[in-house]
Amino acid sequence: MSKIFFYHMTESRLDDILPDLIERSLQRCGCLTIQFVTEKRCDAIDTLLWTFSEDSFLAHGTSWDDWPDEQNVLLTTSFHNLNASRERFCLEGAHCPDPDSYERFFIFFDGQIVDQLIRARKEWKNLKNKGYLMTYWQQTLDRRWEKKF
Repeated sequence: MSKIFFYHMTESRLDDILPDLIERSLQRCGCLTIQFVTEKRCDAIDTLLWTFSEDSFLAHGTSWDDWPDEQNVLLTTSFHNLNASRERFCLEGAHCPDPDSYERFFIFFDGQIVDQLIRARKEWKNLKNKGYLMTYWQQTLDRRWEKKF
């Protein structure tokens, strides 16, 4: 059964923390799928990952590019595991019906955006009712992650 992690952002924007989260995931497992609700948001993060730093970038592809199955970091709006990744990030309310396809399954949501908060609560209840063991992390005022339960 997949390990499921909820990350409740309260002090940071996803755009500011995502590159570091991706790098950590790649160090753990070497391959990652990142799911978005909309293609517009996926395109924005696509640009961000190429330009977030003057010194570096994060190589990646999207599910509508050629060879999505060969991407170490795949951005998508689909729930399919096109690159056979072991970790998946569901961002800003994205829903994936099959967390068991992954060793580690992450749900990131912005606590300042009501729709994302509501979706995360529904997802928590749904997964808990299915018997998953989950961990909930919330940002502190100094932007660190604190395990709540």
